[in-house]
Amino acid sequence: MPKIKSAVKRARQSIRLRQTNRNIKTLLLSSKRKFMAAVEAKEKDKLMDLFRAYCSVLDKAAKKDIIKDNNASRKKHRAALWLAKVK
Repeated sequence: MPKIKSAVKRARQSIRLRQTNRNIKTLLLSSKRKFMAAVEAKEKDKLMDLFRAYCSVLDKAAKKDIIKDNNASRKKHRAALWLAKVK
């Protein structure tokens, strides 16, 4: 355990930030699963809403530097291709 006051604070912050990052990554995966389930089931009525929600979560994660910008862009592009195949 750290003894210096700033190191103690940094340890507390890292625990909190790690939990926040894990929550957002979990949200990313769950929104992708919902979108892919709709793609496989070819539910055209829900698909556009789920696509927008997935892209929104990707943008927020990229904005907070949880994933890189190019990673978010690549995932949005692939999701758009899946959306186009269904339509």
